[in-house]
Amino acid sequence: MLKEVTATRYITPLREGGSLPGLVEADDFGIYVMKFTGAGQGRKTLVAEVVCGELARRLGFRVPGLVTVGLDPVLGLGEPEQQVQDLLRHSGGSNLGMDFLSGALGYDPLAFPVSAEEAGRIVWFDALVNNVDRSWRNPNLLVHRGELWLIDHGATMIWQHNWPAAEASAVRPYDASEHALARFAPDVAGAAAELAPRVTEDLLAEVTAEVPDAWLTDEPGFDTPDALRRAYARPLLARAAVIAGRVAGIDARTGAGREGEK
Repeated sequence: MLKEVTATRYITPLREGGSLPGLVEADDFGIYVMKFTGAGQGRKTLVAEVVCGELARRLGFRVPGLVTVGLDPVLGLGEPEQQVQDLLRHSGGSNLGMDFLSGALGYDPLAFPVSAEEAGRIVWFDALVNNVDRSWRNPNLLVHRGELWLIDHGATMIWQHNWPAAEASAVRPYDASEHALARFAPDVAGAAAELAPRVTEDLLAEVTAEVPDAWLTDEPGFDTPDALRRAYARPLLARAAVIAGRVAGIDARTGAGREGEK
């Protein structure tokens, strides 16, 4: 399971995210970007963040460290904004925290070119988890100390919202035409050759084990948190084997996407 900390101070809301994440200080003196169970899609967004973030980390990507953050809603009583008060009041208990990367800058493809190899690895990973939120409009990438970091995986694995059709999602293509890195001729085939064999049942069991039981209970159709963990793993395992051949919107010869051709 993820490390557990307790929020001791709510610092400020972060306006970049639609779910209104906030910056908090915890009892380990760490500063975290906190995502709340009371926001948006609730705990399913947090599950997606953990599964994709921890899978990315194990595949060698740079991802902020993740923790669970215990929240006492009383921390929101002094907040001047009613929206923030409501969010904290409805998010008591366990929430998700991500290490705050001080000094990090939002990714700009004009200022930070990426190799075809690195672009291919990121596009392949986003195709694997069906990340629809890494476009050139909203890259969800940070540059920290000269290196590229992946953030915000809440809008992934959309099959978790329709479990009866989840495994069929493994064969669905991924449209990378507007991906933030499409312009850099991503070597998706090379990435698949390296990464796909590493996505195993054991690795996915390790990753899904990081999700707290509290976020996996009371899901219709599943008797136990472990049954739901296996349901998260199955589409990813099947998709890893085939998704490289189903990435659309990137020229097979050059790797360039439509955005890169402008």
